[in-house]
Amino acid sequence: MSYQNWGPQDLSAPAKAQLPEIPVERGMVLEDVQSGWVGAVTRVEKSGGMHVVALEDRRGKSRSFRLGFGFLLEGQPIRLMPPAPRVPAAGAGGGARTASGSVRVEGQRAQVAKASRIWVEGKHDAELVEKVWGDDLRVEGIVVEPLHGIDDLAAAVKEFRPGPGRRLGVLVDHLVPDSKESRIADAVMASPGAAGNVLIVGHPYVDVWQAIRPAVLGIERWPVIPRGVDWKTGILTAFGWPHSTKEDIGLGWQKLLGAVRSYADLEPSLLGRVEEVIDFLTVP
Repeated sequence: MSYQNWGPQDLSAPAKAQLPEIPVERGMVLEDVQSGWVGAVTRVEKSGGMHVVALEDRRGKSRSFRLGFGFLLEGQPIRLMPPAPRVPAAGAGGGARTASGSVRVEGQRAQVAKASRIWVEGKHDAELVEKVWGDDLRVEGIVVEPLHGIDDLAAAVKEFRPGPGRRLGVLVDHLVPDSKESRIADAVMASPGAAGNVLIVGHPYVDVWQAIRPAVLGIERWPVIPRGVDWKTGILTAFGWPHSTKEDIGLGWQKLLGAVRSYADLEPSLLGRVEEVIDFLTVP
């Protein structure tokens, strides 16, 4: 696939984004295009930070699928969305949803920041987490801070002095077995005070940019960047965007971030890890 003609106009109006966005409802009969499975919606649930729908066929067998693109309704392609929020009765509160899919807490001011923190590797990671989970984190009083790399993570954790009521959740890029990142994480977790007070999780991507689902950007897959080429520079080059300066990279990221509207636009491998960190910091 060539990326040379893929420009900014595609982000504002990718072909798939023009599909009707239909909230899922029980009893709706859908076809999953990839597998050909046809069934009626029997339940919808949020699992690992994403919504999945169960489709039961005419023989009573059921399969689950992630909401989003790839469904036909009455023979027409659609983007299957989470259930429409229920309209509250007169005098009732709530009903609206945040970008993370949580019920929005109306009329509640942001809490004073707690001692606990979420650390992410860089500015772009922090901006993505803020865009999707910012409303939830303000209600909980949890602040997200960029580290600008994790080479000195052990020293930073020691200085933070984690403990009960002062927990730390760290989201790491490219946290895969036998990587530099995994060795740093193992060393931190073995340090005094870390057990039970520090949680280090990660996604498998080279950079958090790649946690945005390709379909959201109107492409089939992220370009493969050769070894020895700076990954972000290679991505912008493949897209045909300016890539020579830090400002170019920042503007490229803002275009990508602008395509993200909610958790449904991110990969499950990132969603589940962020939800895990939030739970760790907020559950007594």
